[in-house]
Amino acid sequence: NVKLGGLGPDYEAIKEKKEKLKQQKEYAKQIKEHNKKSIASVQSLPTKPQVISSVSRQKALEYAKKIPRPKTFTARQSDEEVKEERVLPQTLNGDSLPQIASLETLHNRHEQEKQVVAAFRTLHIL
Repeated sequence: NVKLGGLGPDYEAIKEKKEKLKQQKEYAKQIKEHNKKSIASVQSLPTKPQVISSVSRQKALEYAKKIPRPKTFTARQSDEEVKEERVLPQTLNGDSLPQIASLETLHNRHEQEKQVVAAFRTLHIL
């Protein structure tokens, strides 16, 4: 005795699928309600993680204060040493002229650029 499928719809299989979907929806509703209750209880708890984060921040700030700062590397000489080395230009009367900082920097830049141009000329680029 072998039962073969018919030409019409199988009402028993459809009822089983319908029942299965109904059970899934009921289970989803129960889980949703349970999650709502658990979230409400979690929100009522005091916020301890914020206190912990502020403590860790304080520790980090204290640690940062204890670390020695790196020394800044200065390629140029300090202003005082530069002033000592240079001789101020003097007028015919013997009075010294005021020092112009921008003029000196422009002169130094001119000298450096002259050296760069000379290097290019030796390489026959210009």
